[in-house]
Amino acid sequence: MLKKSFVFCLFVFALTLGCNKTETLYKVVGVKDGDTVVLLSPDNQSITVRLAEIDCPEKSQAFGQAAKQFTSDLCFGKKVKLIGNQKDRYGRTVAQIELENGTNVNYEIVKQGFAWQYRAYSKSMELAMLEQHAHEARVGLWQDTNPTPPWNFRKEAKTQRVEKKATKAKRPYKMRKARKKRDTIAF
Repeated sequence: MLKKSFVFCLFVFALTLGCNKTETLYKVVGVKDGDTVVLLSPDNQSITVRLAEIDCPEKSQAFGQAAKQFTSDLCFGKKVKLIGNQKDRYGRTVAQIELENGTNVNYEIVKQGFAWQYRAYSKSMELAMLEQHAHEARVGLWQDTNPTPPWNFRKEAKTQRVEKKATKAKRPYKMRKARKKRDTIAF
């Protein structure tokens, strides 16, 4: 009987711990661009988060500043939940973030037409549908007749930098003039 009551108490304790699981909430303290935010953890650590599965226009691109402003209006200063924690090659955390009210920030940005689904890293049908609906409704960047996806914009910019570097005239090598030897000897 004692053994059964001990097991029952242990079960109830484990169940209580499982139900009282608190989620870690982070505060959004910065928005670098439409798809990159800075979070502050409960232990005051700064975390740069690249929003997973989406790609917003670059800041210098059409609708880049609008995407940054939309993301800022949506989540700056608010508490969010981090979903995922992969790292990219730049050391940023790649994840989705969700507001306290349950709104998925990544999906909301696409829904409002300020980002593309990043198909190279996302196979989400829900995200594809949100992008399609935004495109059909001509909201956000879809107001433009032919918006350039950011991955193409970055590729073009890189090509232009390489071409500019290749065409930049190199300075020809100049040989030093030989010094004349003097016949005087100093004592």
